[in-house]
Amino acid sequence: MKGEFHSPNLQEEYFPGEQFGDFLLGGAGDWFALDRLMVVRLLMAVIVAVFFVVAMRRPKLVPTGLQNVAELMLDFVRIHIAEEILGKKEGRRFLPVLATIFFLVISMNVAAIIPGLNISPNARIGMPLILALFAYIAFIYAGSKKMGFFKFLKSAVVIPNLPPVLHLIVVPIEIFSNFVLRPVTLTIRLMANMLAGHMVLVLLFGATNFFFWQLNGWTALSGLTLVAAVAFTLFEMLVIFLQAYIFALLSAVYIELSLHADEH
Repeated sequence: MKGEFHSPNLQEEYFPGEQFGDFLLGGAGDWFALDRLMVVRLLMAVIVAVFFVVAMRRPKLVPTGLQNVAELMLDFVRIHIAEEILGKKEGRRFLPVLATIFFLVISMNVAAIIPGLNISPNARIGMPLILALFAYIAFIYAGSKKMGFFKFLKSAVVIPNLPPVLHLIVVPIEIFSNFVLRPVTLTIRLMANMLAGHMVLVLLFGATNFFFWQLNGWTALSGLTLVAAVAFTLFEMLVIFLQAYIFALLSAVYIELSLHADEH
């Protein structure tokens, strides 16, 4: 109704209800029900996969076109994340993991500002949690592969030369810090930033619509909210990149710490 404003609702934005399921798969649809966010996740993952397959399907010694773009993107992850933290040898070894994390995070984040999609799947906890678990498995694998699982576990949580009584305090703290806090903070940092950004954009564009179409006496104010919405969209573009960079960078740092867990 005229003059009525509805603030953005988390339930409606992030849990819109099943949109694809039973009518596609019959009784099995409940197992594979998709809502709008899941469709966006699948779409962005397919776009990333197709881009790199097409770009690198016939690699040339002197890259041109899409291959040149793909190599520039991969070089950024290799030089500024993988090799910067892990060195050349280990950086190249773990480049596939870090590149997968970086490009999945940034592609899912970009969906937040693509017209027609207008939401980041990373703003709901499922995708950030999966990516954090992927990084979690990678850094446990790195330490276990180098020194064996049990030696790695001991090196990660037991600090040498401490008085025995202090181990009763320090070991639980190290277990919580290394094996609980790391994936939790990776997950929450990404989700919270993309959730907050989306809600601010919805609020600003919703306010623009409200002032312009519904409160005719406040039409001029819609110009201010529109400018604020555009400005925040530009800021969100920076956040989109930074969150992907930070997620991949911290994953590399955790892998590096695992590789040198015995060097407390």
